[in-house]
Amino acid sequence: MNLSVVLATYNEAENIGPCLATIKDLADEIIVVDGSSTDKTREIAQKLGAKVFKTDNKPIFHLNKQLAVDKARGDWILQLDADERVSPELSSEIEKIIKTKSEFSGYYLPRKNWFLTRFLTKGGQYPDYVIRLFKRKQGRFPCQSVHEQIAINGPIGYLKNPLIHLSDTSFNRYLVRFNRYTSLDAVKLLRLKKRPNLFMFFDYFIFKPWSWFFLTYFRHKGFVDGLPGFIFSLMSSLRFPVIYLKLWELSYEGRV
Repeated sequence: MNLSVVLATYNEAENIGPCLATIKDLADEIIVVDGSSTDKTREIAQKLGAKVFKTDNKPIFHLNKQLAVDKARGDWILQLDADERVSPELSSEIEKIIKTKSEFSGYYLPRKNWFLTRFLTKGGQYPDYVIRLFKRKQGRFPCQSVHEQIAINGPIGYLKNPLIHLSDTSFNRYLVRFNRYTSLDAVKLLRLKKRPNLFMFFDYFIFKPWSWFFLTYFRHKGFVDGLPGFIFSLMSSLRFPVIYLKLWELSYEGRV
């Protein structure tokens, strides 16, 4: 068995079919760990030949991703999210790698991110390199943060063809993810014993938002992507005051 494709899912009935369709001729094994979806995610995945395992929907989703990795048996593992698609060019590139004795233990894939009406080409969003292809037993999720990369034991190479990421196909979907990620970041700060104070207030309300907006919209030319580029820079900079307010709320609740 050469390649195991692994996914962790929760209520991805809309995405799981199109995602698995892009790797049906590439994967020797498909593993789906589902966090107790209330839609038809598991049924659709099973019909498409996946080995499906049901578990609880953990706040740090990478725990379920690692569980999927642990259940895989392929020599190589390709980790995907349900809203990602493997292009034919990327599929061919991966197939060549797994059929050779690669010097690398894992690979960065350049990812193209869809935001509202277009793929973002600037603003630091392309190429959005993510580690997704790696040799079994040579990679693990640290499972400490929602933003972490897979940790690879050995040298890492780069692929040329992009992974397609259809994450934010509507503003409503973006807000759902925005709310979840800012909550997780606030909880992480609380666990690190960070507490709201005057310095942190100015940092999260003034310095971080303005510096992030300037970096993504001007230095990395987010303005090239038109209105979606502006909205992305604006909303991603606003996550900092939202994280601060959620941390303040959590700290306040702890004193009651």
